[in-house]
Amino acid sequence: MKRVLTGLQPTGVITLGNYIGAIQQMKEYQEQYDSYMFVADLHSITIAQDPEELRKNIRSLVAIYIACGIDPKKNTMYVQSDIEYVPCVSWLLECNSYYGELSRMTQFKDKSAKHANFTSGLLTYPILMTADIIGADANFVPVGVDQKQHVELARDIAIRFNNKYGETFVIPEPLIKKAGTKIMDLQNPTVKMSKSAENKKGVILILDDVNVTRKKIMSATTDSEMSIKFDPENKPGISNLINIYSSLTGLNISDIEKEFEGCNYGTFKSKVADVVVKELEGIQERYNEVKDSQYLTEILDSGAAKMREAFKKKYEIMKDKIGLVR
Repeated sequence: MKRVLTGLQPTGVITLGNYIGAIQQMKEYQEQYDSYMFVADLHSITIAQDPEELRKNIRSLVAIYIACGIDPKKNTMYVQSDIEYVPCVSWLLECNSYYGELSRMTQFKDKSAKHANFTSGLLTYPILMTADIIGADANFVPVGVDQKQHVELARDIAIRFNNKYGETFVIPEPLIKKAGTKIMDLQNPTVKMSKSAENKKGVILILDDVNVTRKKIMSATTDSEMSIKFDPENKPGISNLINIYSSLTGLNISDIEKEFEGCNYGTFKSKVADVVVKELEGIQERYNEVKDSQYLTEILDSGAAKMREAFKKKYEIMKDKIGLVR
């Protein structure tokens, strides 16, 4: 079975938009591939992080994904920094990579422009990402179009190393995510829901108090027409709520329009809120069961042991081919 690898930075709680737009696809991948999922905590420290927040977010992120339906029996789950051989593989790859190709990376250009005193890690982390991918022999890496460049770099470096030292790495391919349902901000439905939004009333976090979530949906921006029709251009607020309702119930849009024909917006919003609250209550219950459990520790310990052995083997092969042997 082909292997798919997904890395997730521990940057806090995910939104309802992330859940609907991204996690649903990840649940599909775990049925189709030999699936590997890791917390990319080493990547997160290219910019300053609060140690206590980072420590909490690493474990919390894994618990959230399990609570959202990512099955540990169908995924190898691990924390990147638990695998001490990942930086070792990365260094050997770094010495077979070039400044020019790193400085041309779009995300480096964007992030370095925002941080005047950026660290060298911001320049070299694409090599660490390459180590994650080819060190794990991943066939596919799910990415958005804006991240495709990172997988292309990983391919270039893997091919260069193979040509120079002999077959060592699987050449990965980007798995371009299909267009998922885009969930918009509840207060400004012309922009995507984002946890970084200034107005928090427009954003539903997966771990939000459900009473707060209900209030946010009931106060969502709509329009003055009082007709529940899917029209993103002219009725973005109502269309966004229809998308949320459709995604969580499995009903198609035309059936939803029929269901709420003649209803006022308050009734419709209340129904949407009921569906969202029910979904989040299930996720939060599972999250609270998992987050501090021995079960989660065992999952991450098992993943770490498996990947430590895999990366150690790859590192030893690379050392031998490069000539780093006494």
